[in-house]
Amino acid sequence: MKNSILLLALVAAAVAVSGLAYAQDEPDPKASDPNMAEVKISLPDASFSGTPLDYWSEHLDLSIKPRGPFYAPKGTTLLSLNKPVACSDKSVPAEKLKMVTDGDKKFDEASVLVLKPGVQYVQIDLGKPQKLFGIVIWHFHEYERVYFDVVVQVSNDPNFKEGVTTLLNNDYDNSAALGQGKDKEFIEKETGRLVDAKGTEARYVRLYSNGNTTDDMNTYVEVDVYGLAAE
Repeated sequence: MKNSILLLALVAAAVAVSGLAYAQDEPDPKASDPNMAEVKISLPDASFSGTPLDYWSEHLDLSIKPRGPFYAPKGTTLLSLNKPVACSDKSVPAEKLKMVTDGDKKFDEASVLVLKPGVQYVQIDLGKPQKLFGIVIWHFHEYERVYFDVVVQVSNDPNFKEGVTTLLNNDYDNSAALGQGKDKEFIEKETGRLVDAKGTEARYVRLYSNGNTTDDMNTYVEVDVYGLAAE
């Protein structure tokens, strides 16, 4: 009985959050800005498989509202396609790392990079500093999962010792030792997670995670980085 009451409360909370989001919606001012244009994100097919997510946290984003269009300055393009990738898991062959930026967003095993448990990262080298406006992450989307301690940082320093900008951090208890984050955890879907890069100029993009609701592994299907060549 208690479980049923809790489930109903969670559903009601999700509906309330979603309804509030719709009620407060306003047109995106970027849509009418002549200097902006909608950037089309290539999405993979949905899976429609797996069981419903059996996880809840006060830090989980419960909104079910679809993501709106992604607007960025005209000329913004996909910068990360086929760019070199490094990672913290030294047991991963270099050939496997190419999966992060190869444009293949399918959910089958041959398309998913797997890193060992613990706090791990992948790092994309864009070749030179660029003005970044959006980063889209697909950790996994065959069925619903939540990844823990997701931190997205950018820098011009390949070692991320200097000039580091954090764009997303949902590590609410600082278990990854990268600082306590205030962003919400999110459910993995085929739409990916869009991170606002705010025009930050950087050459390197580093993405951390620390296991997920299914197992302790860290996986990546694809990471898209959108931006403009820095002047």
